[in-house]
Amino acid sequence: MKNLFYIFLTLLLIPFHSISQNNVKIEGELKQWHKVTLVLDGPKTSEWAKENPFLDYRLEATFTSGSKSYTVPGFYAADGNAAESSADEGSIWKIRFRPDATGQWNYRISFRKGKDIVLNDNEAAGEPVALDGKTGSFNIISSDKGGADFRSKGRIVNGGEGYFQFQDTDEVWIKNGADSPENFLAYADFDQTYRFSLKTEVREGEADPKKDLHKYQPHQSDWKEGNPIWQNGKGKGMIGALNYLQSKGVNSVYMLTMNILGDGKDVWPYTDHNERYRFDCSKLDQWEIVFDYMEQLGMMNHFVLQETENETLLDNGYTDVQRMVYLRELIARFGHHLAVTWNMGEENGPANWTPIGQTHQQKEAMANYLKKTNPFPNIVVVHTHANDEHQDEYLTPFLDIENLDGPSMQIGNPARINQRIAKWVNESEQAGNRWLVNLDELGPHYRGIMPDSHDARHDTVRAEALWGSLLAGATGVEWYFGYRYPHNDLGLEDFRSRDTWWDQSTIATRFVNQLPVEKMKGANNLVNQSNAWCFANPGEVYTVYFPIGTKEYRMDLKSEKSFSVRWFNPRTGGELKEGSQKSVKGTGFVSLGNPPSDPEKDWVVLVK
Repeated sequence: MKNLFYIFLTLLLIPFHSISQNNVKIEGELKQWHKVTLVLDGPKTSEWAKENPFLDYRLEATFTSGSKSYTVPGFYAADGNAAESSADEGSIWKIRFRPDATGQWNYRISFRKGKDIVLNDNEAAGEPVALDGKTGSFNIISSDKGGADFRSKGRIVNGGEGYFQFQDTDEVWIKNGADSPENFLAYADFDQTYRFSLKTEVREGEADPKKDLHKYQPHQSDWKEGNPIWQNGKGKGMIGALNYLQSKGVNSVYMLTMNILGDGKDVWPYTDHNERYRFDCSKLDQWEIVFDYMEQLGMMNHFVLQETENETLLDNGYTDVQRMVYLRELIARFGHHLAVTWNMGEENGPANWTPIGQTHQQKEAMANYLKKTNPFPNIVVVHTHANDEHQDEYLTPFLDIENLDGPSMQIGNPARINQRIAKWVNESEQAGNRWLVNLDELGPHYRGIMPDSHDARHDTVRAEALWGSLLAGATGVEWYFGYRYPHNDLGLEDFRSRDTWWDQSTIATRFVNQLPVEKMKGANNLVNQSNAWCFANPGEVYTVYFPIGTKEYRMDLKSEKSFSVRWFNPRTGGELKEGSQKSVKGTGFVSLGNPPSDPEKDWVVLVK
């Protein structure tokens, strides 16, 4: 009898994958940081109904546990299985939630309808519909995940000291991402995905409407048994590509969610290219399959919400009905994920060649809406044009904006990267709001990171872009592929085209991730050589990148202490090694000795 009692108790503690309570079905593993979905059988409607389910219904739930409270927007989900059925009608509505603590969570549902009610913050607006006011609860236990899976550690947030951190911990996370293809979601296996253009001629760097969408065919073989698919085998190319990238240490993917009128003209969440108020349930559910898998792999979703060509497409740049319903739908469906960056737009703001763009006030309003609507701690950045002067004019007013976490930097001249990253690290720190400063695109735009077949060693970009950014205080890096080379920004099919480069980028980001980066700053004045980068907490630890051709390895320690000297190979990685001098002491510029081998090549030295 006693054994039966313990068996019964054990069963009670096992998280249910699907339970029903008060006509609300709870799906998912009831564990900390896992996705928990409330599934409601509500009003039957369709994507195309006169009473717009995306605009004229407002579904949300407030989840509470102790002092924690999150009000989470919901969404219309057609038949609830649209990824498989391609349904555009049904009676299923969903709310996706991520519990960030164990124990009991309570929820209360608000479900109202009325003209444009989704834009109305008044809780009593409109009239109640089925399940409005329903309450319930569930118990959350600890996650059982490990490794890279974000569910094992939790949400990535702005740590407040210039770096990404895991929520409620001091663990820093350095981004190492793929910036190309920007139209990653222009994938042939997604429903209603095609390239729309009335142009008969395309300029260099634009996607050709006569050419195919992405299939990622070379990565079909990287798909493994048990990996996700949809509709009898679709998705293998994209899932395989993610497997490959994760195996190389890539932990972020940059992707446009809407490029109508842009360079690609092949990604949008709507039911049609010309639609602005209704969303494709099956396509977005298929996106969610991919995003769920990225989370398991430990890969950030870097959502780029618009392009410079279309940043005034919605509401002429204002955050009005079109922009609000667009952002709210994406937040309701994808904002729960544990590693999300919301990028307000690629090359955002007017430039010499795009005189029409969002004003600073419009960008501020968009950032405020993103932060206000997303209930979870989330990261909002904005991508820049490449010109230094334009960046200064554009970014300076943002220093006073609370709801911007930092710039997503595009820097046209690789030789300027260290200086430009350091500038915005220092400017934001002096303004009292230390930014997350990311290097997300390097130029020249026609080159970027060339394929291994065209640049086998990547010496210049390794020195100037990779180590130059990280040792200036960059939060992370993502890599753009220039449009004049094979597997370019919009046409990439095979990520192995940069196999060597992924290795080098991972070597650098993992090395930097082991440093006390929150206490370090760029300090190139401590080395007596141009193009040598120093990142230091003076008197405690110094990391110096010495470029190819260095004759003397010298630095000013600014301290009377004795320091150990160890060398790191930025080309192939490996363990720290001793050089000709094991330790160093003295003020002024002192010799660090020589590296353990290959003095004609570049080296990183750790002095602590």
